[in-house]
Amino acid sequence: MTDVDALTALTRGDRRQARELALRGTSLLAQALATYLDTEDTGSVYDQPAAFEAFISGGGNVGLYAAVEAALADQYRELAPLRLADIGCGDGRVIGNALALGGHLPDSLTLVEPSAALLAQAVRALTPSRAYAGTVQAFLSEVDAEFDLVESTFAMHTIPHVERTQVLATLRHRTERLVIVDFDVPAVEHGGPEHLRFLAETYERGLSEYTGDLVAQGFLMPVLVGQLTPGALASRASRVTWEQPATAWREQLEKAGYASVSVVTLHDYWSSPAFLLTAE
Repeated sequence: MTDVDALTALTRGDRRQARELALRGTSLLAQALATYLDTEDTGSVYDQPAAFEAFISGGGNVGLYAAVEAALADQYRELAPLRLADIGCGDGRVIGNALALGGHLPDSLTLVEPSAALLAQAVRALTPSRAYAGTVQAFLSEVDAEFDLVESTFAMHTIPHVERTQVLATLRHRTERLVIVDFDVPAVEHGGPEHLRFLAETYERGLSEYTGDLVAQGFLMPVLVGQLTPGALASRASRVTWEQPATAWREQLEKAGYASVSVVTLHDYWSSPAFLLTAE
């Protein structure tokens, strides 16, 4: 039995068999998966953000976010944006650290975050000009605002592909520059054998960076299981990530109408290398 067998059962919608197979395994992934599949899925991983906050505060995320903050600080030094927006700002720590590092204070700061709990923390830390508790889709439909720079770190992949193209196209008319930080995942068929092997190997590495069950059960397992649920390619009910290779991000931005798109690698990471994309 391999961890891939358990993940394969998940793609068929057979949680019971997936748990039985995981119980036979000895890996960190097998143990975490068996524990998680013994419970019912409850809401979004961002509704109660303790696990997510523990995740981004430890392991390889320490070096990852340091690299991200430095890259954003470079953007602020170059552009000195007076009207700045962060989409999917989380608790605000990344943009807060980047602003301090870059020595920049915009005239107007807009924060967009679906998790009310995370947004409340960001507001307390940053006192933005505007804070929107909702999706970027809803924000763009309800708020008519333009920006010098819109940034989004590890958040755009939570939007399904078709919806994301629409969001990117709308942002093209709302900002001078768009900056996206995300992961350059391999170009493999979603749910196929190569994809499942990739997930098994990378999640085993990720789990090894944390102790206890908080991160495993509160964040990593929900994200893993949610993307393998039958119909997950289109479903928003359980899936929270629609990642894609950096080349696909470039193509999507170009499809959305951006004339200039550049991608640079930022940091190696246990799941996939992180990249910085700028589009105008």
